[in-house]
Amino acid sequence: MADRPGLPDGLVVVVKQDCATCRLVEPVLGELASRSELTVYTQDDPGFPGGVDPVDDTSLAVSWHHDIETVPSLLRVEAGVETERTVGWHRQRWEALTGIDALGVDLPDFRPGCGSLSVDPDKVDELRVRFGASTLRSRRVEFAEAEDEVEAMFDRGWTDGLPVVPPTEARVMAMLEGTTRAPDEVIASIPPNLAEGTVEKIAVNAVMAGCRPEYLPFVIAAVEASCSDSFNMHGLLATTYFSGPVIVANGPGTTRIGMNSGMNALGQGNRANATIGRALQLIIRNLGGGAPGGVDRATLGNPGKYTFCFAENEADSPWTSLAAERGFAADATTVTLFAGEGVRAVVDQLSRKPESLARSFAASLRSVGSVKLALAFDAMLVVSPEHARVFAEAGWDKDRLHAELAELLTIPGSDLVRDHDGIQEGLPEGFAGSDIPKFRDGGLLIVHAGGKAGLFSGIIGGWVSGASGSQTTTVEVRT
Repeated sequence: MADRPGLPDGLVVVVKQDCATCRLVEPVLGELASRSELTVYTQDDPGFPGGVDPVDDTSLAVSWHHDIETVPSLLRVEAGVETERTVGWHRQRWEALTGIDALGVDLPDFRPGCGSLSVDPDKVDELRVRFGASTLRSRRVEFAEAEDEVEAMFDRGWTDGLPVVPPTEARVMAMLEGTTRAPDEVIASIPPNLAEGTVEKIAVNAVMAGCRPEYLPFVIAAVEASCSDSFNMHGLLATTYFSGPVIVANGPGTTRIGMNSGMNALGQGNRANATIGRALQLIIRNLGGGAPGGVDRATLGNPGKYTFCFAENEADSPWTSLAAERGFAADATTVTLFAGEGVRAVVDQLSRKPESLARSFAASLRSVGSVKLALAFDAMLVVSPEHARVFAEAGWDKDRLHAELAELLTIPGSDLVRDHDGIQEGLPEGFAGSDIPKFRDGGLLIVHAGGKAGLFSGIIGGWVSGASGSQTTTVEVRT
């Protein structure tokens, strides 16, 4: 850490020219200089104020190290130690601190001060780095002066194919302000290389993804969930299937950070949705080594492997939320990780009875993975508000919809066996005499999201279900 500059004994004042109150008290400073031992530090104009021989603090070293948050700040220093302080202009307080009566008799009794440049949001992150407050342990990478930072990160393989934000020390430190967790806390071993995923390393990639600091706790929770044994991120990476991690966020924290649960919730345009999901993918790539063509062996992949993150629309939902369904309190903020592929549409603009709409959903869900396979893949059904209204008006809660879909999706084994309907794909002939559920128990998730107009819902097909593949995993978001 840089040495802390000391203060001279006597009266010390910190000012800036770009402050109306500092300019107001300029005559008072001249009077104090003539009657006492006074040192004036100036933050912006080395020549201000006139007539008092100001000390240049445009580097803001003195202001930073002595916690100047407001100018003017008047301090008394004895034996190198600050003993008193007042901020702004308040005649009685200035007279009490200086021991001099009748100061600034031509001035108003009181004027509030201005924000110090040392706490200016545009400067504070760089100042934190400049004055040695950084405790970051990550390796520093120096670029050549003529090197383009964005292109250099492409060249080093640190991107997902789109430009990333350079993770400067100042940006990473600002990102870490989004959590109370220690930078060196290990959140998870990141597959496939099982690298230590510390809070700091996660923050570096969150910067690169374009996150704001308040998103960091969501990214950390997503890392915890994805790197659990139940979710099996390593297996998901290595599969040749389409799928990748899908993040569904629940709880009041989603509103606080401005996540989208409504119109275009599964699409582009919302910073929190886009960057939280992207950060997780960058962490798996940059820390874990899970790059396409290496451990990531997807035959086709899907665009959701850039980012796939949205919030459930709980405010307008007629149903229990996904998080509550999975045992979390209504006021908890959570992320649920689901191993999913892209989104496919369910179009039903005519059904006004829940029985009819449930049949539409079931018919569409038959195609998850393959119409000839059952119990192999999970699925997430994202029900839009207009479709949810059909069920709500008929008094169907989520349990009722689950039960109806389970019945509709119990399929005669004879329809699923190989060569039925001329399709060689399918189950062995031994299943012909059985009725088989399309999804395992708990393998179909129902989430409410989307815009209020449009009789469309969505299906996100899953990867291999159960212990042999990936299990949906929910983690509470901790600040």
